[in-house]
Amino acid sequence: MIRRRNVKVIATLGPSSTTPEMIRALFEAGADVFRLNMSHLDHPGLKRVHAMVRQVETEVGRPIGILADLQGPKLRIGKMKEGGADLVNGQAFRLDLDVKKPGDAHRAPMPHPEIFAALSEGQSLLLDDGKIRLRVNKATEDHAETEIIVGGHLTDRKGVNVPDAMLPLKALTEKDLRDLDAALELGVDWIALSFIQRPDDVAEARKIARGRAAILAKIEKPQALAHIDEILEISDAIMVARGDLGVELPLEQVPGWQKRLTRAARRTGKPVVVATQMLESMINSPVPTRAEVSDVATAVFEGADAIMLSAESAAGDFPIEAVSMMSRVARSVESDPTYPGIIYAQRNEPEATGADAISAAAHTVADTLNAAAIVCWTNSGSTGLRAARERPNFPIIVLTPIIATARRLALVWGLHCVLTDDARDLDDLVDRACRIAYSEGFAQPGQRIVVTAGVPLGTPGATNMLRVAYVGRREEQLG
Repeated sequence: MIRRRNVKVIATLGPSSTTPEMIRALFEAGADVFRLNMSHLDHPGLKRVHAMVRQVETEVGRPIGILADLQGPKLRIGKMKEGGADLVNGQAFRLDLDVKKPGDAHRAPMPHPEIFAALSEGQSLLLDDGKIRLRVNKATEDHAETEIIVGGHLTDRKGVNVPDAMLPLKALTEKDLRDLDAALELGVDWIALSFIQRPDDVAEARKIARGRAAILAKIEKPQALAHIDEILEISDAIMVARGDLGVELPLEQVPGWQKRLTRAARRTGKPVVVATQMLESMINSPVPTRAEVSDVATAVFEGADAIMLSAESAAGDFPIEAVSMMSRVARSVESDPTYPGIIYAQRNEPEATGADAISAAAHTVADTLNAAAIVCWTNSGSTGLRAARERPNFPIIVLTPIIATARRLALVWGLHCVLTDDARDLDDLVDRACRIAYSEGFAQPGQRIVVTAGVPLGTPGATNMLRVAYVGRREEQLG
């Protein structure tokens, strides 16, 4: 099944979509990668859903990526009196460690001493996804005296956000470490890390993964924005996690950061995913709002590698329709006459490496010759990543003998991955590139393709060869 679009679609699996039949229907509707949310999965459930995706992958004969999204630290207040309490603007409100005493309109338990340790006068505390805002007047190691700036109704176990402070917490909790081990044991392709504040948070996960899965850093805290260059350098990809980012930042700043993060990732050649509330109304409606369609279109125009559905496909009433709509919007944007110019205007100069020079040259040669496709041979996936960074106007076919590489690249802009044996020699390399470009429907007899690879063959990260080849007549391709 060939996707007639470049941007990839990630669909979260959940109660609405965890049967083999539904997973296959979502793939056929346009999902390229499936997200497994470890906030809602135990290890037997993870194993079961993972097996379903791999079963569908075998049936459709296409590599499918699996993204395991770790929960990260969950900061919440404790129990409130029955029915909760109304917090009134301007009143004093105390937070403390006394979890035995239910909260009321004047205080609430907050069983997180690490938060108190990081607070100082004048900082903000956000409760219930930012609906309630407090200003800290005094903080000690076991309590904080605050003023209610924006009140509201507060009930049990609502989330706490601390946008102004670097919290002394690791991104990986004990639960995350167990979930990470289980996901790596199964062989998932991507690990998404929540609550990233600093590069060290990513480094810890990389050390544990040891290359068995690629690491995607979710950018959802202001502290991560301050270290984005270092986080990008150590990550394999990033996600613009607009849900939490929109809680901890003023909402009007989120679109600008989405653009900056997308362009920063493209500049470094790292995939970037735009996520959260993209088609939120389709949880309950078979059609999205016009504003949501425009939101999805903006991410595609900006050159994001992938766009993601969360509750829409996991728990909504119309998961297939949501995936289909996401795919249709992406195809429509990419066929818009303004799209190539917008994408080209964001193009970056190649880095001073052989792989980047070859990838840039392949783009230029394909453009000059009006080639049917660019074909990249790769073992590690780096050649495909560098080709995608160029955002060419031509299909990019990635040939690899390694299924794990093909699955990881399923998340990357414009890459159509095909599993094939390693080339025996240069003649076989070019001949097979032509055959596959034809059989996959990207090139017709007489058209030219541009082939890139590394010599000696099979050497990871050694892209140093570019060839222009003619696709032969049909009988020659089938002979």
